[in-house]
Amino acid sequence: MNFVVVDTEGKPELSELAIIDSHGVVIYEGLSNEHPRISPKFPNLKSLKTLLTEFLTIVQGKTIICHYAEHDIDVLKYSFCKVGLTCPNLQFKCTYNLAKSYWQGLESYSLDYLSKYLNLRANNQYFNSGMAHTARYDAEFTYQLYKKIMIENLKYQANPFSSSRVDTPFQNHPDYLDTYYKEFLILTRGLEDVKQDINYQSKGIVVIGEPGSSKTHLMMRLAQNRLPSNRLLFIRQPNNAQAILYHIYSRILESLVEKVGRLSQLEYLIINSFRTIINLGNINVPQKYKEFVNNLNDLSANNINNLLGENTQIKRDSWQYIEKTINDWWMSNYAAGRYALSIIKGMVKYCSYTDYGYKNITTRWLAGNVLTDEEAEKIGLPNWGEEVSQEAFSLEVISVLGKLSILDEPLIIIFDQLEALGQSHNKEILLNFGEAVKEIFTHVPNSLIILNLFPDRWEQFQTIFDNSIIGRISQYQVYLRQPTESEIKAILQIKLQSTSITLEQLFSPKELDDILGHKPIRSALKRSADYYNYKVHGIPLRIEKKVIHEPDKEEKVEQQLRILQHQQQVSIEVLMQVIQSIQQPNAIDVSNLHQKLSDLLVGEEIESILENPVIEYLTQHKNELEQKYSNSAIITDSDDIGKLKTIADAFNKIKPVKLTQYRLGKKQLPEHIVIENGVRNYVIGFLQINGNFFTSRIGNFNELVNIYPQSKFELFRDERLPEITGKVGKEHIRQLQLQNSHNGNFILLNKQDRIFLDLIYDLIVSIYNKDLDNVELESALNVLITHPEWYHWILSIFGFNSPTK
Repeated sequence: MNFVVVDTEGKPELSELAIIDSHGVVIYEGLSNEHPRISPKFPNLKSLKTLLTEFLTIVQGKTIICHYAEHDIDVLKYSFCKVGLTCPNLQFKCTYNLAKSYWQGLESYSLDYLSKYLNLRANNQYFNSGMAHTARYDAEFTYQLYKKIMIENLKYQANPFSSSRVDTPFQNHPDYLDTYYKEFLILTRGLEDVKQDINYQSKGIVVIGEPGSSKTHLMMRLAQNRLPSNRLLFIRQPNNAQAILYHIYSRILESLVEKVGRLSQLEYLIINSFRTIINLGNINVPQKYKEFVNNLNDLSANNINNLLGENTQIKRDSWQYIEKTINDWWMSNYAAGRYALSIIKGMVKYCSYTDYGYKNITTRWLAGNVLTDEEAEKIGLPNWGEEVSQEAFSLEVISVLGKLSILDEPLIIIFDQLEALGQSHNKEILLNFGEAVKEIFTHVPNSLIILNLFPDRWEQFQTIFDNSIIGRISQYQVYLRQPTESEIKAILQIKLQSTSITLEQLFSPKELDDILGHKPIRSALKRSADYYNYKVHGIPLRIEKKVIHEPDKEEKVEQQLRILQHQQQVSIEVLMQVIQSIQQPNAIDVSNLHQKLSDLLVGEEIESILENPVIEYLTQHKNELEQKYSNSAIITDSDDIGKLKTIADAFNKIKPVKLTQYRLGKKQLPEHIVIENGVRNYVIGFLQINGNFFTSRIGNFNELVNIYPQSKFELFRDERLPEITGKVGKEHIRQLQLQNSHNGNFILLNKQDRIFLDLIYDLIVSIYNKDLDNVELESALNVLITHPEWYHWILSIFGFNSPTK
């Protein structure tokens, strides 16, 4: 971006010189009083030596942009030589040569021809051949040409504004540190207060901001600032009232296995805890473990390689020594507990493995999932029993993490995307969530607990939770204000830093004013993305609507009026190009006129500018889910049934359904819901456990199928989980699929089905969280049931038939 545009007139001696800065401003204009054709009445007359001296002062250290630079270089060299100055080694770029690489096969690459071919304008005027060959005029159009080349180069880069939302703190987005600087200091101050508390009491911060005000972005900044020193645990909203703590722990475990460099957060926690025990206790490490322990003390790249190396006997013995050391410390400071020592053993096991398959099995064990006998034997951990209470188990494990963090650094526990909890159908979830947070404050030490909330949702929580909860979570309150326009400009420029262009070079003042007029930050970024696509790829700007919903008659008339206005604008552009092509037959490219006229007739361009933001979200998020599908994830029945309930509650707004459950005495059934859609009862269950627990529960499910022959039963299991190999379990599956085929089915949830389930759930939650600007829930759901490309058979459960293609 450190460039100037220069044009020289003269042959062979410099007679006229103009310089334009990188913002398009003429910063220098001079004429030589030594040139015979220059009238002494002209302003800015200077000696040739003065012109060249001032030229050097301005261009020092900058790239010089010229059109047909070879000519300008020759003029400058001759002139420097004439006045006895040494011509320095200057860096030039030639728009003539660049244009030949970007627009191949043109009749000419003169500034005149290119300016007309590309419809360039300077000072809002098209190129006039009669005014050419003056330094200032040519420099202004050379600047416009270079801008066009820079924009053309952007076609091969990703839209820097396209990612306007931070989904998790572990993502990496450009960050302008001056925005919310004071608010960020409050977060770090709270963390330091936890660290300095001699009783290791956890503290709470509520971060309050309007939708799109970058609450999660601020959490990302905290992650970038504190990882790998602290463990940062990110929890999205719970969706099952009966499994709040288990949901929280499952998301914590997903965060712990997140990599920070070459190690996971869990590995840092165990390694740092062990090092602290050794150092504080002045423990004399046995000789056979010393090299391994030294590698732990210095986590340089080479030492990490040694830790992640072959699974030798020494390495296995060393990790067992680490487990014993941590266990001894635990027993001397805390009671054994029901699960604590087993969990510590599992955590150390996870750290000891380098093979992804072993780590994946251990992660599922840490999540409290029952493994197959083969898997449990493979990793050397005892299988969980039927008596394990998920909620009690989860609270104890989170407590273990907090106590281990005393040997490390305070935990950062972030609750985000909580807005849907304020919906009336989620009242039970909200109440249980409040109690769960209260339990965490009571039993989990050494943690900074952060809740991100909208202002109205925070007000609602204060009327629902009792004072003991409110007092704990709001020891600090951080309010995120709307950033100033100068801050938003800085944020946009940081987004552009991966390119070679500035905001002012990319956007006109009018366009920039429009962008900065959008509030909050996310809205400004989305508008920037639209303008970027328009400038770089020629995609028409979308017509903004106040609220996205099915238009009424008046709105349809207004929409048609906007379409006609757009057609009129395109027609005028086509007509102007036709007139110019008649006046200057060889200067205007008319190859795209036919396509533009076709677009007006068939409406393709109109459809583009009226593109539904819901479809845009579905398209983009589907791609994201496909990319993350193979990542490690904690798959639980309670979470999946919670997703299905959320979806059912949402569709209830456009087609009433009733949600119930079946009972079979005291027998354990798979997690399920019964959906009564007025036509038929659908019983949808999930069974993603293993061993005898799978066998007994699917057997009970089959009994239900026989008891309710008029209901349709479907039992799902994620295909990424281990295959059921037990003889009885396989027989129950066969029975469900064959003997009960008229009303029962066992379905492996494949990639397509999983992505759709998560996609529709995430769409609903995103609307509740106002991540989609001005989109109503009913409108978004109507897209799913009316657009064939977004319809999925799961929607038939709620009584919606596939739309005709």
